Amino acid sequence: MNRVVRLLPLLLGVGLIVLCARLPALPLGLVPVTLQSFAVILAGAVLGPWRGAVAVLLYLGLGLAGAPVFSGGAAGVAVLQGASAGYLLAFPLLALVGGGLVWRVMPAGSVPRPWQLFACGLAGSVLVLHPLGIAGLVRALEITPLQALSIDLRYWPGDVLKNALMAVLASAVHRRWPGLRRGQC
Repeated sequence: MNRVVRLLPLLLGVGLIVLCARLPALPLGLVPVTLQSFAVILAGAVLGPWRGAVAVLLYLGLGLAGAPVFSGGAAGVAVLQGASAGYLLAFPLLALVGGGLVWRVMPAGSVPRPWQLFACGLAGSVLVLHPLGIAGLVRALEITPLQALSIDLRYWPGDVLKNALMAVLASAVHRRWPGLRRGQC
């Protein structure tokens, strides 16, 4: 029973990522704007860097194996040929880096402040999500890095909002379940 209880947050993380990917996307350019990155950074911030990354890897594994869990119901390895590939491949690292930063600034037993969570999430996005997303755009679209950057910049305002939402929710989760930091939930 204890294993099931310990797996539950991980499975909830996978489910949240799937749900956020399947919600209707905003058609803003070549890459659909979804709440996936919100769910990924939330998984890292709440579950911790390693469990968050595992949740993301399970999500990606499901999608690459053929389950229609990607944006718009897409599935299979063909998604790795599209403009979204760099962003998708960045997700495990985003959970790892963003979650790692959160858990680094959050001493055991404490509840992080939303501004700390926001800063950590945004740093993860800037350090991981956007550079790998830009690299994916360059590869998939055969454009210059500067052209890819101009495409990527369209997604930054939404990323700021998603990180703000993540910060509020993750702070509330840590306040409600302080044992998450110690792996007790």
